[in-house]
This record gives sequence, C-alpha cells and structure tokens, in this order.
Amino acid sequence: MYDVIIIGAGPSGLTAAIYAARANLSALMIEKGAPGGQIVNTNEIENYTGFQKLSGSDLALKMFDHAMALGANYEYGNVMEVKKIGDFFEVITDSNTYQSKAVIVASGMLPRTLNVPNEEQLKSNGISFCAICDGPIYKGEKVVVVGGGNSAVEEATYLASLVQHLTVIQNLKELTADKKAVELLLKQKNVTVLYESLVEEFIVGDDGKLSGVIVKDANNVVKTIEARGVFEYIGWLPVTHMVKPLGVTDQWGYIIANEKMETSVPGLFASGDVRQKQIRQVVTATADGAIAVQNVLKYLESR
Repeated sequence: MYDVIIIGAGPSGLTAAIYAARANLSALMIEKGAPGGQIVNTNEIENYTGFQKLSGSDLALKMFDHAMALGANYEYGNVMEVKKIGDFFEVITDSNTYQSKAVIVASGMLPRTLNVPNEEQLKSNGISFCAICDGPIYKGEKVVVVGGGNSAVEEATYLASLVQHLTVIQNLKELTADKKAVELLLKQKNVTVLYESLVEEFIVGDDGKLSGVIVKDANNVVKTIEARGVFEYIGWLPVTHMVKPLGVTDQWGYIIANEKMETSVPGLFASGDVRQKQIRQVVTATADGAIAVQNVLKYLESR
C-alpha cells in the first residue's frame, strides 16, 4: 500500500514525485511513455526559469534524474482504471494492480493530429503544438498554423510578430475564433489564410526537417507552401479515461479540481495539463505538482 500513486511522469508528475520523496511519502509514479510527457516533443525551451535554452528532452531527463536521485519509485505501465474502494484506491494498469491511500492524476494531454504522411517523423523537427514554446525558433522564417479556433488564431497572431510570413490553413469557410481575435489576426500584413483547405502531406527537407506543406482546397487544387515550421491547433485530448467513472471530469474530459488540486473524490488529486486551467506550460505544471503533494500530505494527516 503506497501513500500516493502519481499517474504520469511529465513535468507535473515528476515534480510531484520529487516533493513526495522529500516528504518521505511512500510514492509510486506510473508512466506509459517516455518520462517528460509532451516536452519530449519540444525542440527548444526558452521560457523555463533558470534555463536560457535547452531541448525538451534534456529538460525531461534532468527532471527524471532529479526524481530518481531522491529515491522516487517508477514503474512503466498504462493505467486503465482508478477505483475508490473505501478509504483507499486501486490503480489498475495493463499488467498490474496497485493500492494507495491517495492518487495524483498528472497524465497530461495528447494533441489531436492530422494523420498525414511524414507527420510523425517531423514532430520536434518542424511540427510543434506550442507557439509560446517554439515560436521564437522560427524568427524570420515562413511558418504555417493549422486550425481556425481560438487557440489557432491567438497563437497565429503571436507568431506573426516573429516570423517572415505566416499561412493559416483552415478547413472551414471562416475562422471560428472570437471575432476580436480574428480581426486582430487579419490586420497582420504578413498573414495569409487559406479557407476550405486541408493538409495533404508534410515535406521533409534534405536536412531531415520540415521544408513545406502540401495543401488541397475545396476545388481539389493542390499547392505547396514553403515552411520551416508548422503549428497544429486542431484540439487536445486529455488523458482521463481512467477516472471518468469517478465523475470528476467536465464535458471535454478535463478533470475538475480546485486550487489545492483536490477533486470531488476525497484523496483524488489532479495536476498539470490534465485539469481545467487557463495556462498550460511547463512552469504551471510543475507548480501544480508541488501544490498537489502538499495537499496530499494534509489529506493523509487528516485520515
């Protein structure tokens, strides 16, 4: 029986593991992929305090090594379900079942993808899902934003201030973001919007990185757009299937938790991108992880 099980080893889960180890809690961190979560797919990070510039994979490794050095317990596994049984939890993976007094869900999100040729190969080599994280890498370059909702339009406006030229590819007849956000984007002189258009393929350059995008419009006209960077904003999928039966998620699947990271189920906490929140960045994820463990301690003391 563990004091706490942490689901996910992204920045939030790793920070929670560090704080749990320092608090002498019996803690287990379970992760189904590479430690680091989505930052592993980020080529460069320039906005995490204390590091002027480093790759997402380097930051992930530093976080993981930090947690392991403090004695955090780590297991590979895909968590299928979390059950509340009396005063404790069962965490069921694809290969084992664990028990704990508390659970922190820090399982993060997965971006929706286009599933077109070369997309997987070019992730972190030209394809990104975070303009704030990776936008400055493409200063003076030509880039593409895929999507027309609020995130796509707002991030496109930000990118327009950095890049030489920005092309927005939208599959509908209009941009669906808030009117003011759309007006602000369309005022930018270096922005072109392609409506009723779909990405057919990403082009791999001689250096192994993105060099362009093949697009087809409603009239089946195909064109190639030169680009060194593509930012996909077609939605995210919070990884919360394991706790949905507990009734703690909203209509989009995000976990509802207060500022103490507490859900409506006593002993169940959520931290990082997986919960309802305004800003999803590495720095906010790590803060959530620290806060969650402090309130796990209070919960365990009250039992």
